[in-house]
Amino acid sequence: MGPLLSPAVVLVLALSAVSPATVGNPEDYTADEAERTAGENIVFDDYRGKGCVDDSGFVYKLGERFYPGHSNCPCVCTEDGPVCDQPECPKLHPKCTKVEHNGCCPECKEVKNFCEYRSKTYKILEEFKPSPCEWCRCEPNNEVHCVVSDCAVPECVNPVYEPEQCCPICKNGPNCFAGTTIIPAGIEVKVDDCTICRCHNGDWWKPAQCLRRECLNGQSLS
Repeated sequence: MGPLLSPAVVLVLALSAVSPATVGNPEDYTADEAERTAGENIVFDDYRGKGCVDDSGFVYKLGERFYPGHSNCPCVCTEDGPVCDQPECPKLHPKCTKVEHNGCCPECKEVKNFCEYRSKTYKILEEFKPSPCEWCRCEPNNEVHCVVSDCAVPECVNPVYEPEQCCPICKNGPNCFAGTTIIPAGIEVKVDDCTICRCHNGDWWKPAQCLRRECLNGQSLS
Protein backbone atom coordinates (compact mmCIF):
# COMPACT_ATOMS: atom_id res chain seq x y z
CA MET A 1 0.00 0.00 0.00
CA GLY A 2 1.31 3.45 -0.88
CA PRO A 3 1.85 6.32 1.46
CA LEU A 4 -1.22 8.06 2.83
CA LEU A 5 -1.75 11.80 2.16
CA SER A 6 -2.17 14.03 5.11
CA PRO A 7 -5.45 15.94 5.57
CA ALA A 8 -3.69 19.29 4.88
CA VAL A 9 -2.46 18.15 1.47
CA VAL A 10 -5.95 16.96 0.51
CA LEU A 11 -7.42 20.35 1.41
CA VAL A 12 -4.85 22.20 -0.76
CA LEU A 13 -5.58 19.95 -3.75
CA ALA A 14 -9.30 20.48 -3.42
CA LEU A 15 -8.95 24.25 -3.39
CA SER A 16 -6.64 24.27 -6.43
CA ALA A 17 -9.13 22.16 -8.45
CA VAL A 18 -11.83 24.83 -8.20
CA SER A 19 -11.80 27.04 -11.39
CA PRO A 20 -11.47 30.84 -10.83
CA ALA A 21 -14.48 31.38 -13.11
CA THR A 22 -16.69 29.49 -10.69
CA VAL A 23 -15.76 31.76 -7.84
CA GLY A 24 -17.94 34.86 -8.01
CA ASN A 25 -16.96 38.32 -6.95
CA PRO A 26 -18.99 39.07 -3.83
CA GLU A 27 -19.40 42.73 -4.87
CA ASP A 28 -20.68 41.82 -8.38
CA TYR A 29 -23.14 39.37 -6.93
CA THR A 30 -24.50 41.98 -4.58
CA ALA A 31 -25.05 44.53 -7.42
CA ASP A 32 -26.76 42.01 -9.73
CA GLU A 33 -29.04 40.88 -6.97
CA ALA A 34 -29.98 44.47 -6.11
CA GLU A 35 -30.79 45.25 -9.77
CA ARG A 36 -32.92 42.15 -10.10
CA THR A 37 -34.78 42.95 -6.95
CA ALA A 38 -35.38 46.57 -8.00
CA GLY A 39 -36.69 45.40 -11.40
CA GLU A 40 -39.16 43.10 -9.73
CA ASN A 41 -40.46 46.00 -7.63
CA ILE A 42 -41.23 48.31 -10.65
CA VAL A 43 -44.97 48.59 -11.26
CA PHE A 44 -46.16 49.73 -14.71
CA ASP A 45 -49.59 51.34 -14.93
CA ASP A 46 -52.01 49.48 -17.15
CA TYR A 47 -54.62 51.81 -18.70
CA ARG A 48 -56.22 49.22 -20.93
CA GLY A 49 -59.97 49.61 -20.65
CA LYS A 50 -59.48 52.58 -18.33
CA GLY A 51 -57.95 55.38 -20.42
CA CYS A 52 -55.64 56.35 -23.27
CA VAL A 53 -52.10 57.72 -23.40
CA ASP A 54 -50.81 60.20 -26.00
CA ASP A 55 -47.28 60.60 -27.39
CA SER A 56 -46.26 62.79 -24.45
CA GLY A 57 -47.45 60.36 -21.81
CA PHE A 58 -50.62 62.20 -20.82
CA VAL A 59 -53.52 60.01 -19.78
CA TYR A 60 -57.08 60.65 -20.93
CA LYS A 61 -60.29 59.27 -19.52
CA LEU A 62 -62.74 57.13 -21.42
CA GLY A 63 -64.90 59.30 -23.65
CA GLU A 64 -62.43 62.18 -23.57
CA ARG A 65 -61.41 63.77 -26.86
CA PHE A 66 -57.70 64.40 -27.41
CA TYR A 67 -54.92 64.69 -29.97
CA PRO A 68 -52.49 61.78 -29.72
CA GLY A 69 -49.73 63.64 -31.57
CA HIS A 70 -48.77 67.04 -32.94
CA SER A 71 -50.03 66.46 -36.47
CA ASN A 72 -52.69 63.85 -35.81
CA CYS A 73 -56.42 64.03 -36.18
CA PRO A 74 -58.51 64.25 -32.98
CA CYS A 75 -59.38 60.98 -31.24
CA VAL A 76 -61.87 59.76 -28.65
CA CYS A 77 -60.65 57.48 -25.91
CA THR A 78 -62.58 54.19 -25.80
CA GLU A 79 -62.16 50.89 -23.98
CA ASP A 80 -60.63 49.48 -27.15
CA GLY A 81 -58.19 52.36 -27.48
CA PRO A 82 -58.25 55.67 -29.35
CA VAL A 83 -60.78 56.01 -32.17
CA CYS A 84 -59.55 58.80 -34.41
CA ASP A 85 -61.30 60.96 -37.00
CA GLN A 86 -60.54 60.33 -40.66
CA PRO A 87 -61.88 63.47 -42.37
CA GLU A 88 -61.81 64.16 -46.10
CA CYS A 89 -59.12 66.79 -46.29
CA PRO A 90 -59.51 69.54 -48.90
CA LYS A 91 -57.31 69.27 -51.94
CA LEU A 92 -54.22 71.40 -51.93
CA HIS A 93 -53.86 74.12 -54.51
CA PRO A 94 -51.93 72.77 -57.52
CA LYS A 95 -49.63 75.79 -57.37
CA CYS A 96 -48.94 75.41 -53.65
CA THR A 97 -45.24 75.82 -52.89
CA LYS A 98 -45.30 75.42 -49.08
CA VAL A 99 -47.30 72.79 -47.21
CA GLU A 100 -47.50 72.50 -43.41
CA HIS A 101 -48.56 69.38 -41.52
CA ASN A 102 -49.46 70.97 -38.18
CA GLY A 103 -52.95 69.59 -37.91
CA CYS A 104 -55.27 66.85 -38.95
CA CYS A 105 -55.11 67.89 -42.63
CA PRO A 106 -52.15 69.32 -44.55
CA GLU A 107 -52.47 73.04 -45.09
CA CYS A 108 -51.14 75.16 -47.95
CA LYS A 109 -49.28 78.18 -46.59
CA GLU A 110 -47.88 79.65 -49.78
CA VAL A 111 -49.22 79.69 -53.31
CA LYS A 112 -47.24 80.57 -56.38
CA ASN A 113 -48.19 84.18 -57.16
CA PHE A 114 -46.54 84.70 -60.50
CA CYS A 115 -46.59 83.38 -64.05
CA GLU A 116 -43.78 81.97 -66.13
CA TYR A 117 -43.78 82.54 -69.86
CA ARG A 118 -40.86 81.94 -72.20
CA SER A 119 -38.35 81.82 -69.33
CA LYS A 120 -39.61 85.10 -67.84
CA THR A 121 -41.76 85.75 -64.76
CA TYR A 122 -44.70 88.13 -64.49
CA LYS A 123 -46.85 89.32 -61.58
CA ILE A 124 -50.50 88.36 -61.25
CA LEU A 125 -52.65 90.53 -63.59
CA GLU A 126 -49.55 91.97 -65.23
CA GLU A 127 -49.99 92.68 -68.95
CA PHE A 128 -47.10 92.34 -71.38
CA LYS A 129 -46.26 91.98 -75.06
CA PRO A 130 -43.78 89.18 -75.78
CA SER A 131 -43.87 90.19 -79.46
CA PRO A 132 -45.38 93.06 -81.48
CA CYS A 133 -48.35 90.89 -82.43
CA GLU A 134 -49.06 89.37 -79.00
CA TRP A 135 -50.86 90.83 -76.00
CA CYS A 136 -50.69 88.68 -72.86
CA ARG A 137 -51.74 88.78 -69.22
CA CYS A 138 -50.77 86.79 -66.14
CA GLU A 139 -54.05 85.41 -64.79
CA PRO A 140 -54.84 84.76 -61.08
CA ASN A 141 -54.57 81.01 -61.71
CA ASN A 142 -50.89 81.50 -62.67
CA GLU A 143 -51.59 80.86 -66.32
CA VAL A 144 -50.74 83.21 -69.17
CA HIS A 145 -53.47 84.03 -71.69
CA CYS A 146 -52.46 85.69 -74.94
CA VAL A 147 -54.26 87.28 -77.86
CA VAL A 148 -52.58 87.42 -81.26
CA SER A 149 -53.40 90.40 -83.44
CA ASP A 150 -55.31 89.67 -86.63
CA CYS A 151 -53.86 91.92 -89.29
CA ALA A 152 -56.08 93.24 -92.05
CA VAL A 153 -55.15 92.65 -95.67
CA PRO A 154 -52.87 95.53 -96.68
CA GLU A 155 -54.20 97.92 -99.32
CA CYS A 156 -51.04 97.71 -101.34
CA VAL A 157 -48.86 95.20 -103.14
CA ASN A 158 -45.63 96.30 -101.46
CA PRO A 159 -46.31 96.46 -97.69
CA VAL A 160 -43.42 96.82 -95.29
CA TYR A 161 -42.86 95.79 -91.67
CA GLU A 162 -41.65 98.47 -89.30
CA PRO A 163 -39.79 97.65 -86.08
CA GLU A 164 -42.08 97.13 -83.06
CA GLN A 165 -45.15 97.05 -85.27
CA CYS A 166 -47.22 93.92 -85.66
CA CYS A 167 -48.99 94.48 -88.96
CA PRO A 168 -47.46 95.55 -92.26
CA ILE A 169 -48.14 99.07 -93.50
CA CYS A 170 -48.38 100.69 -96.91
CA LYS A 171 -45.85 103.52 -96.70
CA ASN A 172 -46.85 104.92 -100.10
CA GLY A 173 -50.58 104.39 -99.71
CA PRO A 174 -52.88 101.99 -101.63
CA ASN A 175 -51.64 100.71 -104.96
CA CYS A 176 -51.78 97.79 -107.37
CA PHE A 177 -49.90 96.17 -110.21
CA ALA A 178 -50.35 97.26 -113.78
CA GLY A 179 -48.31 94.58 -115.44
CA THR A 180 -44.99 94.83 -113.65
CA THR A 181 -45.50 98.48 -112.77
CA ILE A 182 -46.93 99.57 -109.40
CA ILE A 183 -49.43 102.38 -109.78
CA PRO A 184 -51.23 104.37 -107.05
CA ALA A 185 -54.90 103.71 -106.45
CA GLY A 186 -57.71 106.17 -107.08
CA ILE A 187 -56.39 107.74 -110.27
CA GLU A 188 -55.84 106.80 -113.88
CA VAL A 189 -52.22 106.26 -114.71
CA LYS A 190 -50.71 106.27 -118.16
CA VAL A 191 -48.28 103.40 -118.09
CA ASP A 192 -47.18 103.99 -121.68
CA ASP A 193 -48.18 106.11 -124.66
CA CYS A 194 -51.02 103.77 -125.55
CA THR A 195 -52.21 102.34 -122.17
CA ILE A 196 -54.07 103.90 -119.26
CA CYS A 197 -54.67 101.82 -116.09
CA ARG A 198 -56.63 102.19 -112.88
CA CYS A 199 -56.67 100.09 -109.69
CA HIS A 200 -59.83 98.28 -108.61
CA ASN A 201 -61.51 100.03 -105.71
CA GLY A 202 -60.87 98.01 -102.55
CA ASP A 203 -59.39 95.02 -104.37
CA TRP A 204 -55.77 96.12 -104.34
CA TRP A 205 -54.44 92.63 -104.91
CA LYS A 206 -56.14 92.39 -108.31
CA PRO A 207 -54.29 93.57 -111.42
CA ALA A 208 -55.26 97.04 -112.59
CA GLN A 209 -57.92 97.61 -115.18
CA CYS A 210 -56.23 98.92 -118.26
CA LEU A 211 -57.51 100.55 -121.43
CA ARG A 212 -55.33 100.32 -124.50
CA ARG A 213 -55.92 102.84 -127.23
CA GLU A 214 -55.08 102.45 -130.90
CA CYS A 215 -51.61 103.67 -131.54
CA LEU A 216 -49.48 104.32 -134.61
CA ASN A 217 -45.78 104.15 -134.16
CA GLY A 218 -46.27 104.43 -130.42
CA GLN A 219 -48.47 107.50 -130.66
CA SER A 220 -52.08 107.56 -129.58
CA LEU A 221 -54.57 108.24 -132.40
CA SER A 222 -57.09 109.89 -130.15
